[in-house]
Amino acid sequence: MLTYQITSPKRLQTTVKLPASKSISNRALIIHALSGGSVIPENLSDCDDTEVIIQALEQMPEVINIKAAGTAMRFMTAFLAATEHGEHIITGTERMQHRPIKILVDALRRLEADIRYEGKEGFPPLRIKGQQLEGGDLEVAGNISSQFISALLMIGPVLKKGLTLRLSGEIISRPYIDLTLWTMREFGADAEWTSVDTIKVEPKPYTQRPYFIESDWSAASYWYEMVALSDDPEAEVHLEGLMDGSKQGDSSVRYIFSLLGVKTTFASKVPGKPTMVTLTKSGHCVPRLEYDFVNAPDLAQTFVCTCCAMGLPFHFTGLQTLKIKETDRIEALKTELAKLGYQIEAINGCELKWDGHTSTSTPQLSTIDTYEDHRMALAFAPLAFRMPICINNPHVVTKSYPHYWDDLKKAQFIIHNS
Repeated sequence: MLTYQITSPKRLQTTVKLPASKSISNRALIIHALSGGSVIPENLSDCDDTEVIIQALEQMPEVINIKAAGTAMRFMTAFLAATEHGEHIITGTERMQHRPIKILVDALRRLEADIRYEGKEGFPPLRIKGQQLEGGDLEVAGNISSQFISALLMIGPVLKKGLTLRLSGEIISRPYIDLTLWTMREFGADAEWTSVDTIKVEPKPYTQRPYFIESDWSAASYWYEMVALSDDPEAEVHLEGLMDGSKQGDSSVRYIFSLLGVKTTFASKVPGKPTMVTLTKSGHCVPRLEYDFVNAPDLAQTFVCTCCAMGLPFHFTGLQTLKIKETDRIEALKTELAKLGYQIEAINGCELKWDGHTSTSTPQLSTIDTYEDHRMALAFAPLAFRMPICINNPHVVTKSYPHYWDDLKKAQFIIHNS
């Protein structure tokens, strides 16, 4: 097993070209394909999740292996069901074959989709025979993964009757749903919330257009973490290609980190235009952090790690989707942070809490397991500013941020194979 031993620099001064937004790239690719477009969107993410969608759409093999890309599994399932591209089997890694997809399959079947399970009921692999679907009215729970909801919404314009989607109960990850609707409208779709719980998508075809993808706010979060943890009072990180007023849900990272002493400055605030963002220390930090991550669950690992390393007690809620990600992120965080002396508490499978106390038996050099989860490696690496740390299976970052380790080396981190 490959392991990286990471040593942080004394000074943190660097400029980073962030990867393009994976969330927008994946949505734009599916919508572009549904539009019949010939011009591929510009500045696509080079991460694994986006690469598997590109390969699937370009090659359309009989067996489509999306590997560990959960977004690709959800989006491609709906795409294949609602388009006349023949019959395909869609599958993935062993972990992917244990990630539930029954809610999406049931919803598509209610729209008359032809989908069969090739293995265990409720899980990939799936056999899908594509056809144009009628569409109409559909109701699903609002507390399911937003990727299921987004997958259904994106096929709405190509359904004969469009789609009226009602979300029952609590609606989580609403910003990701709004990001999907915004991207759909960028390609000419008529898709809007008609009430607090209902979205209507008219049967109006997408239009082809050139499209540029902005940088990824999720990737930016790890540089915010580094600025927060660095002992350099003059730490300064420049991040290229971010957008003020971005529709990405994880753009909320700038507001949350302002509570932890990180200041965000935009070089320009021209609406809809990417710009350079500079991160510096403000010198002001709250004594305790409480936050509901229901709208930005992918930021949870970043803030759990940051708060522990800063000795900052926290209580985080809205984490119910973390159990069905690449791994059970709640258990993974508990296990790996315990190695560093932090005993965090999980409550009802959807909350994490820490009182600020640490164990006195912390080992001198801790090795963090990543559980095939990119965000475990990405979020734990910055802890090198506070303690010696090793990361197992570091190449897992290719799922969302392929050049992360190169960017750390450019920032004068020392990374050794161990």
